[in-house]
Amino acid sequence: MNEKTISIDASIKDTTPNFCIGVLRFDAKVMDSSVFGPMLDKIEQKVASDYTLKTLLKTEGILDARNAYKAYGKDPSRYRLAVESLYRRIIKGNKVYRINNLVDIGNYLSLATKKSTAVLDLDQIKGDICIRLGKEEPYQGIARGELNVENIPVYVDKQGPFGSTTSDTPRTMIQESTKSVLVFIISFTGPKDLTHDLDLATSLFQDYAGATNIRKTIVK
Repeated sequence: MNEKTISIDASIKDTTPNFCIGVLRFDAKVMDSSVFGPMLDKIEQKVASDYTLKTLLKTEGILDARNAYKAYGKDPSRYRLAVESLYRRIIKGNKVYRINNLVDIGNYLSLATKKSTAVLDLDQIKGDICIRLGKEEPYQGIARGELNVENIPVYVDKQGPFGSTTSDTPRTMIQESTKSVLVFIISFTGPKDLTHDLDLATSLFQDYAGATNIRKTIVK
């Protein structure tokens, strides 16, 4: 297993002391979206029936994350968290893009936990990982081009930022060749629900991606 130290920088902890991360590492097989499609269908239907754009902004988890962005000095309505973007897409009547089983499970977890969830190719991450606030620095979001990540949490290795709570990058995205996976589940409200979230993630990746060599931890 590709071992890496993961730390949270004071630039985040000083402003949002309850920021922490559920971390899952495992080996798995990339498969077609049809493997997990029915599960996404069910949760999309539930989100569409249970939420409106107005109630979403008052929902625990979404509201906490938006308040954290405001505390960092970032407008959460202009630079939306990944999880909020997923919810808004469904509420507006659109389906979540089907990519592959690993990415689809990540999107399901975001919707189920109301936390931004990153599913990353572990072998593309070079060296140890620090989660810090972004700076004025180059950042390419998946299918989004150049993004301004200043003052939002970014995930950084020795090559630079490879992910964020708003959008991940092409460098660490899941490919057909991916063998080792790193999952981040981001909490702005402490670790109390992350054990359950990690257990849910473990079950899904085992059942729908054949996950093995699983290791779970919570970084505070």
